[in-house]
Amino acid sequence: MNSFSPEQKQYLEGFFTGVLKRQAGGGPLAGGTTFADAEPEAGPKPKKKKILPEEKIKKEQHPFDALDTLYKNAQNDLPPEKPDIFRFKWNGLFWLAPVHEGYMCRLRIPGGFVTSAQVRELASIADDIASGFLQITTRNNFQVRIIQPKDTPELLRRLQDCGLHSRGSGGDNLRNFTCNPTTGFDPQELLDVKPLVQDLAHYIINQNEFYDLPRKFNISFDNGGLVGTLEDTNDIGLRAVLLGEVPEGHPLHGKAEPGVYFQVLLGGVTGHEEFAELSDILCPPEESVAVIAALSRCYIRNGNRTNRGKNRLVYLLKEWGFEKFLQESEAIYGQPFLRLNAEKDADLLVPRQKAPRAHSHLGAQPQKQPGMNYLGVHVPVGLLETDEARALADIADEYGNGELRLTVWQNLLIPNIPEEKIEAAKQAVTEAGLRYEASFIRGAVAACTGNKYCKYSSADTKSHAIEVVDFLDERIALDHPINIHVTGCPHSCAQHYIGDIGLLSCKVQQGEDTVEGYHVFVGGGFAENKRVGRQLFKSVAAGEELNHRILALMQAFQANRQGEETFLEFTTRLEMEQLVSLAEMQLSALAA
Repeated sequence: MNSFSPEQKQYLEGFFTGVLKRQAGGGPLAGGTTFADAEPEAGPKPKKKKILPEEKIKKEQHPFDALDTLYKNAQNDLPPEKPDIFRFKWNGLFWLAPVHEGYMCRLRIPGGFVTSAQVRELASIADDIASGFLQITTRNNFQVRIIQPKDTPELLRRLQDCGLHSRGSGGDNLRNFTCNPTTGFDPQELLDVKPLVQDLAHYIINQNEFYDLPRKFNISFDNGGLVGTLEDTNDIGLRAVLLGEVPEGHPLHGKAEPGVYFQVLLGGVTGHEEFAELSDILCPPEESVAVIAALSRCYIRNGNRTNRGKNRLVYLLKEWGFEKFLQESEAIYGQPFLRLNAEKDADLLVPRQKAPRAHSHLGAQPQKQPGMNYLGVHVPVGLLETDEARALADIADEYGNGELRLTVWQNLLIPNIPEEKIEAAKQAVTEAGLRYEASFIRGAVAACTGNKYCKYSSADTKSHAIEVVDFLDERIALDHPINIHVTGCPHSCAQHYIGDIGLLSCKVQQGEDTVEGYHVFVGGGFAENKRVGRQLFKSVAAGEELNHRILALMQAFQANRQGEETFLEFTTRLEMEQLVSLAEMQLSALAA
């Protein structure tokens, strides 16, 4: 037998090495020897990563490419199949079954800036093909409910025709951007953030990368103005600050001139009992869109895609730590961020002003433009009938400049009303059946959609919120505002953990019956008062029992407060056992 040349031996060795690598313990060799016997694999086989159903659905077809399916369903008025229920959220369409056989449409209104013409068209859409009302959300946004499959093409067309859209308002996307509703005319603001919100919205909508996140993602701009944005409850919150003179020898000396910057907060998701924490990023306003893009891209590329319960940004921060996340984001950004140590360098920042009066989101308030006012309108738990919406659009045209602003408090503002027209505007709001002022109990109540329209909710949150407020308003008066947040499930769309009083719905057993009820939390706050509320009462039936327990708690506060102590300070100072005991004493007095 001829021997192999060196070149032939090299070729055969390479050939069989390749074969062995392509086999996983494959077929037999001569003499019964297997490839596995000949060259066993070194070490354990790597585990396959778990692919979540949601990630699989996105890989099979990008949700925006499912529009043809939506239109085909519309031709025959068909409900969506399960994978498309998820995909259609990318166009803001949420299938409501089993509660209703129809869609909810969540719009995308960055910053909550709308015109009177847009509000009128939304009212017409709601009357023509939906349920006859609009909802203002806790992300300064609108929702329209119960749209039949056959009407979805008309809905999307009419939204686009009036300059609105719903693209990316649901699913694994950057959700509606929030900001101060008074931006641009706020006498206390450090800068107008409206252009930044609009720039970010334009940047995001034109890049597909931002429509495939591991999970939903919230971003908020706060300009230091009168009406807050709850920026510390967002995945990314930008908080405007005024930087003073930087002394020589400081790392920022020569790099950052005195002026307005943003401090960047990261990792807020109050449904998981997490507030955003200050990072060391000091962001010039003109660079804010690029910085947000880099931070978002870092999350997109590294966030957890194997566990839907632990894939918000805060969990990546917990895994990596802030410094690694910032370094990875800087690599994407292309240069180091400006850094300001949030604790050590706090004295370089000029203290921010406090709001001059409570409930600055309601009533007539002076703008920074001389002789001009904005008028805050109270919309109970965000429910706006279409005739009310049209009336407010008319008021904005007749007394303002045709602009309206939505707030995270589920109400709206009408800006740019001249001083000589403000009283007539107030009268017009009253004639429309709405209020421009509200009590300290009524003025800051927020409620999620509830089980009338949401399959996750255990209770009719909006109705119960109004019932509680009506009951309290007739029986007690406060000298400072309190926030009551009523939410229907642990998703916490109404953010019950940050309320002075937070209500989380549950089912309550009463004898042989099961009724709607709530767990009652107290002592939540945000911004300079940020803290997660503590559960005070468990499984309280909605209606008389709930109303009396909350009334007793407020009476206990008024009877036992120290000086001008607020309700938040009171419920934070005392232990839960003390609060329960004081409330029970008041309940006994009420029963007597």
